[in-house]
Amino acid sequence: MFGIVDRYLFREVSKAFAAIVVVLLLIVISLMFLRTLEEVNVGGLSIDLVFHYLRLQIVRDTSSLLPPAFFLAMLVTLSRLARDSELIAMNACGIGPPRIYRTLLLLLAIPVALLTAWFALYLQPEAAAEIQEIRLQQKEQATQIAGLQPGRFYVEEQGDVVVYIGEIDRRKLLGDIFILDRRGGKARLVVSDGGQHRIEEATGDHLVTLNQGHRFDGNPGSGAFLIGNFEEYRIRIQGSGARQPTSSKRATTSTVELWRSSDLADRAELEHRIAAPLAIFTLAVLAIPLVNISPRQKTSGRLFLAFLAYFSFFNLQRLAETWLESGLTPPWLGSLWYQFAILVCVYLILLPDSFWIKRLNHRLSVRRAVVGGGDPGG
Repeated sequence: MFGIVDRYLFREVSKAFAAIVVVLLLIVISLMFLRTLEEVNVGGLSIDLVFHYLRLQIVRDTSSLLPPAFFLAMLVTLSRLARDSELIAMNACGIGPPRIYRTLLLLLAIPVALLTAWFALYLQPEAAAEIQEIRLQQKEQATQIAGLQPGRFYVEEQGDVVVYIGEIDRRKLLGDIFILDRRGGKARLVVSDGGQHRIEEATGDHLVTLNQGHRFDGNPGSGAFLIGNFEEYRIRIQGSGARQPTSSKRATTSTVELWRSSDLADRAELEHRIAAPLAIFTLAVLAIPLVNISPRQKTSGRLFLAFLAYFSFFNLQRLAETWLESGLTPPWLGSLWYQFAILVCVYLILLPDSFWIKRLNHRLSVRRAVVGGGDPGG
């Protein structure tokens, strides 16, 4: 079914695709790594979770990298074949655009689309859910304490509570803690070598837990003091009120739940995931006519059209999903119409110079020549 030329096309596009994916992943990983280190620096993420958090981000974003990588791989490979006159040689041997379409769609587009669908429909929501869980956990342990700095006094509840924290380590554990609590008309002085801090979700109160410390109860100037040691001591500082629970993002919702939902926002998220594997086929069909077969033909116009189609494709995707979610487009139209629209526009622009139009014009020219040559002889 597939000959030497088919395997050759498969090998060349596959090598270019693998190289482009590696380059894009290196760029994305470096940017993500820098942002992750920034979160660690401001206390939003524990240093122990850096590489696990980075891996989850890569899994979440891989499905959005594969379609543009595949499109660029096809353009680069076919352009190189045209520059080396290999496409002309194939065309002279009867291997034209239909054979190239069949080879690239069956041998490459289908496997890459299945891989993209696996990432987009299954792995992406799982990774997004785990990322959200990490953020929620770090919010309790790290983000909530990001406003505290070591070596400073904090006065709460109109001066009734004074808190001093000597140090905060990388895991956001407190050290050298001093607390003066004068609520209720009686002073309590608590000191400890270590502790933790978190904010209670239900009430918004600050909970400071001290470990292995000392407590002194009594008013200054009075000889009635109570001195004791403790294994664990917890003090509650009234907050500004209960915090709003973090809403679950649709990116973390499973594909099955989105399929069953009738909400337009859920449908927009579902079609966003479906758009990634579908884009593999659309961009594959789009890339082939954007390459000139002959190296003598000017390629600047088609290259400009390729970049224009590329940027329009992914910008229209965001607009189509936003329009569907906000109700500007009817539900029956959905948000995947942009792929067909870009495909039609590009083919209409390239129609006068297409293979089939040239073949039709050649047949019509031959027929007119035959008919015109027969009249004088009659």
